[in-house]
Amino acid sequence: MTSTEFETDGAALRRSRRTGEQPPLEDPFDVMFVGWSFFRSKLLTAAMELRVFSILGEGSLEEAELAGRTGLHPRAGQVFLDALAAVGLLVRQDGRYRNSPGTLRHLLPDRDGFVGGFLRMTTELMGSDQESFTGLLRGGTARGQGAGGEVPFTKIFHDPERLRQFLSAMDSFSGAVGAELAEVFDWSRVASFSDVGGARGNLAAHLAAAHPGLTGNVLDRPSMAEHFDRLVSERGVGERLRFVGADFFQAELPRADVVILGSVLHDWPMEQRTTLLRKAYDAVHDGGWVIVYDTMLDDERRDPDSLMLSLIMMLQSAQAGGFTPAECGVWMTDAGFAVERTVRLPALTTAVVGRKI
Repeated sequence: MTSTEFETDGAALRRSRRTGEQPPLEDPFDVMFVGWSFFRSKLLTAAMELRVFSILGEGSLEEAELAGRTGLHPRAGQVFLDALAAVGLLVRQDGRYRNSPGTLRHLLPDRDGFVGGFLRMTTELMGSDQESFTGLLRGGTARGQGAGGEVPFTKIFHDPERLRQFLSAMDSFSGAVGAELAEVFDWSRVASFSDVGGARGNLAAHLAAAHPGLTGNVLDRPSMAEHFDRLVSERGVGERLRFVGADFFQAELPRADVVILGSVLHDWPMEQRTTLLRKAYDAVHDGGWVIVYDTMLDDERRDPDSLMLSLIMMLQSAQAGGFTPAECGVWMTDAGFAVERTVRLPALTTAVVGRKI
């Protein structure tokens, strides 16, 4: 598997966070993580509640044993422990976890430097939805998930104002991704694309505007049709883009030279992810490409922002979760594609490009 990395200004911003004054923010996920900074405190509070630090003490444990002793559910347990290591509260080495020096000094109740009691008190005073996060870690459930597996997040599609806000937020991400994707892939080799789960067509409109020879399909919920029509008309690309209202698990995907699965796979468990890639293989013309872009975990599972984003996704959706480019590459290969490269994009996003063979 050949990997070619394109590192964006957003990635450089994340690397420079501790080097001094912050440069102006541009990447949408850098802006979002200012608002989501509270999630680091959730990691720490949950770890104290689950007695992760006390159970480890001066020793180290493998992931399975630590998860068993703390009651972590398999769905979120490893990501949670890796996130604790990524922010410096744990040290992960050779498949084992141990407390970091600062944790040993300040988060074990029997130490003179213990600050956990003060942290717990101030967290309670400020208020937080800690119960939902602990519920994910212990039971694998999303926030507010009922017996039927439904979660409040899905209600946005029945609330016009919340849907408008959601689509606007998604546009900020897909717009940043689309502008970069229009440059890093050689679109002169192809004539058509299909954006599966493409919402109201924001990314498709960016591609069509950047490459006048391209035509495209956008497949999503039928309720997105009116939003799609409005957007492509405003962008002046309506004659080259077509909307398909359907369930992408039930309908055949529109055939094209390139099939795009953008921010789609993370919403589904493993079986559905592989199903979508097999359907993409059937839809891609011979010699064509599939592009999967998503907010992926890094292959070493050490980037704290992507790890915490995966936990946030799990809280919001009962089946969601992050994955690495290497895992995506395996799924692509199993579906029949040859992985060509991995591309870093804005908005904490990574694309894996595969060709139909």
